[in-house]
Amino acid sequence: MRLFKSHDLPGTLICVEGIDGSGKSTQLAILRDWLKSKNLDVIFTEWNSSELISQTTKKAKKKNLLSPRTFSLLHAVDFADRLEQIIIPALKAGFIVLADRYVYTAFARDVARGVDRDWVRNLYGFAVQPDLALYYDISAEISLERICANRAPSFYEAGMDLKLSNNPYKSYVIFQNRVNEEYASMVEEFGLVKIDANNTIHSKQILLRKYVTDVLQQKGIQL
Repeated sequence: MRLFKSHDLPGTLICVEGIDGSGKSTQLAILRDWLKSKNLDVIFTEWNSSELISQTTKKAKKKNLLSPRTFSLLHAVDFADRLEQIIIPALKAGFIVLADRYVYTAFARDVARGVDRDWVRNLYGFAVQPDLALYYDISAEISLERICANRAPSFYEAGMDLKLSNNPYKSYVIFQNRVNEEYASMVEEFGLVKIDANNTIHSKQILLRKYVTDVLQQKGIQL
């Protein structure tokens, strides 16, 4: 499985993980601007954004048609397309690739939905190993508070398809707690760097830049 072997490509792959409200996307956006200010070649990619399949997934979600296994397969197709069309070419060209979610999102969400753990891992066996993968850890309760400041949780985000509760907010906490449990189990398995998402944006960014600087120095890039 390529996911357990360091890639031999000249570029650098950095990914962030965590449930919604953890601040990972904000951290990655700030990091991207900082790296660009250093005149480095940076490319960004995010989960479920392939032009090939993302619209199909969105339509199916709106109609609540997705079973856990179908959900997993659609996201795998999306990821495979982005890996071959964006991530691998950029790494071959020596770019720094910033990924807002990577295969660990599937490992966490799909298993939390009841899909077999080994099956999901084998499904993504073609993925390359990131040079750095960070997991922003936050409780489901605080996550819910943060997202509800702007919107209500969506049907699948709340795990309503699993019939955990008729109340979407209660269902969200139950489901996202399951997701967090899967993330926690992956810290040692995949070497994810766990970061407390309750800290300030500034302190988290300083820590992120330290990890990124160390990884880039190993690649011969001085900041």
